Amino acid sequence: MEHVKCECGHVNPIGTVLCESCGKPFEENAPALLDMRYEGSARRSQTYNKTIIDKVWNFFSSVKVGVWLIVITLIASAIGTIYPQEMYIPPTVTPAEYYEEQYGWLGKWYYQLGFHDLYGSWWYMLLIALIGVSLVICSLDRVVPLYRALKKQGVTRNEQFLRRQRLFSSSHVDNYEALLPQIKEKLAKHRYHIREENGNILAEKGRFSRWGPYVNHIGLIIFLIGAMLRFVPGMYVDEVFWIREGETKEIPGTNGKYFLKNEKFIFQVYEKEKEKKVFQEAIDRVGSGMMAKNYQTNAVLYERVGPIIPGEKPKLKKVKSFSIRVNEPLKHDHYALYQVDFKLNELSKMSFHLIDKQTNKQFGTITVDLLQPKDEYDLGNGYRVQLLSYFPDFYFDEEGNPATKSKVPNNPAFVFKMITPDRPDGEVSFTAIRQTIEPLGDNKYKMAFAGMETRNVSALTVRRDFTLWILGLGGAIFMIGLIQGMYWNHRRIWIQRINGEVLVAAHTNKNWFGLKKELAKICEGTPLVMPVDQADKGR
Repeated sequence: MEHVKCECGHVNPIGTVLCESCGKPFEENAPALLDMRYEGSARRSQTYNKTIIDKVWNFFSSVKVGVWLIVITLIASAIGTIYPQEMYIPPTVTPAEYYEEQYGWLGKWYYQLGFHDLYGSWWYMLLIALIGVSLVICSLDRVVPLYRALKKQGVTRNEQFLRRQRLFSSSHVDNYEALLPQIKEKLAKHRYHIREENGNILAEKGRFSRWGPYVNHIGLIIFLIGAMLRFVPGMYVDEVFWIREGETKEIPGTNGKYFLKNEKFIFQVYEKEKEKKVFQEAIDRVGSGMMAKNYQTNAVLYERVGPIIPGEKPKLKKVKSFSIRVNEPLKHDHYALYQVDFKLNELSKMSFHLIDKQTNKQFGTITVDLLQPKDEYDLGNGYRVQLLSYFPDFYFDEEGNPATKSKVPNNPAFVFKMITPDRPDGEVSFTAIRQTIEPLGDNKYKMAFAGMETRNVSALTVRRDFTLWILGLGGAIFMIGLIQGMYWNHRRIWIQRINGEVLVAAHTNKNWFGLKKELAKICEGTPLVMPVDQADKGR
C-alpha cells in the first residue's frame, strides 16, 4: 500500500502519476496529453492527510496560501505608509498622544493596531515568518520529488508516455542503425547531453533551469531571515537620540558599553557677503542667516570599564574625540553615529526672585535646573521655596488641569510654595512664562522671572547592521535563480524504435517555439517526420 510497482520493475511512491523510470501513466482516465508538472511524481501534500502535521504541511504547501500571505503583507505595508512611522514623528512627543491629536480616531486606531511601528510589530513579524514557512514547505514539497524523478528517469520510455507528449511524431525508417550516428551528431551540435540504451535516445539540456524557482525561494528565505534578524538584540541598531551640550549619555543600542559626551554643538550659516557667486541665488531665495552651511557635534566617545552595577555611576575611559558632521559619522566597533538634526537655544535653567508684591523687596533668587529640579530651595533667614509641581511642556488638559506634553522644557510651568517668617504655612503660586496664577487667593509674595540659560541640543542616529550581508546574499541568490529560470529552459527529446516505428517526442518547460525550431533542424535531411504540436488538435 505504500508503493506502486510498475511493469518495468521500478517501485514508485504512493501517489505517483507517471512512473519515475519509464513514464507509464498510472491513471486510467488520464487526459490526452500528459501533465508533466513535477514529472508526475508524488508530492507529500497530495499523498498524506491524516495527522495534524500532514494538515499543517498541506496548508502551507498551497501556492494560494503563500500568495494570500504576500498580499496581506503588502496591504499591511501600504497601510503603514498612510501616516508617518514612529521614527519620523517629533521625538519630544508621546506616540499615543501624537497620532490621536494629529489624525483623530483613525490615528488612535493606527497606533493601537501597531501600524506606527509596523516593521517592529509582532503581527507583522509573524506574517514574515509565515511567508518563510510557506516558502520552505512549498519548495520541499515540490523540489524533492522533482529531483528524484529527473534523476531516476530512464532512457527507454513507455510507448504511451511518448505518444501523449505535446510534440510527437512517428516515422517508418528502413535503416535506423545507420540513422542513429547522424541524429546523435545533430543533437550534439545543439549541445544536448545524449544517453543511449538499446538504440533508444534521450537527449537533454538545460535541466539546471528547473531549479531556478527553488533557488529563488532559497534567496527569499535568506532575505527574510536577514530581515527578521534585525529584531534580534545586537544584530541591528537604528535609533535617534538627543544629547545636550555638556551632557554625557549612554549610546542606545550598545547595551551600556559606550557613552558619548557632547562638548559643543556648532551651527554655521551662509553669509551673503562672504560666499561665492555660485551660492548667491540659493542664499537670496532662502534668506541670509537661514541657510545652514554646517552643523556638527564635537563629541567624545567613552567606553565603560568594569561590570554594569545598577544605581552606580559608570567608570568610563576615553576612546576618541571626533567632530560629527553630516555624512561624516563617528565610527567605532561597527557602530556609526550620524548627525541628523539639532535644536538651538533649548531652555536649560530659569531663575526667579522671591519678592514682596507691595514693596518689590527681594529676599533671594533661586535657579531651577529644568532637567533635574530640586524639591526645595533655601534662601536663608527663614525664607524657603518648595517646588510642588513641575510641568516641562505645560498645557491645560480637557478638564482644565495643568499637564505636560513631554519631558522637554519647551514651555515650563511651576507650582511654588513660598514659605516666609510671616507666612510659615506658605503661599502657593502657579508660575509659567508670562502667566502667574494664585489659586488660593491673593498672595503677599510672588516669584518673579529673573532670567534664563539656554543650550543647544544635537540629534544623532546610531546605526549598526550585521544583517546587511545576509540581505545582500539573499538578494544575489534570488537574482541568480531569476536569471537561471528565465533565460534557460529544460528541453528533452526522446527517439525510440517500437514495433518497426521510430517515435520522436519532445518536451520543454517553456519556449515551445524554440524547441520546434531545433527539432526542425534535427529532422531536416533525415527520414524522421517533424513532430507536430498535439496541443493544436484541441483548439
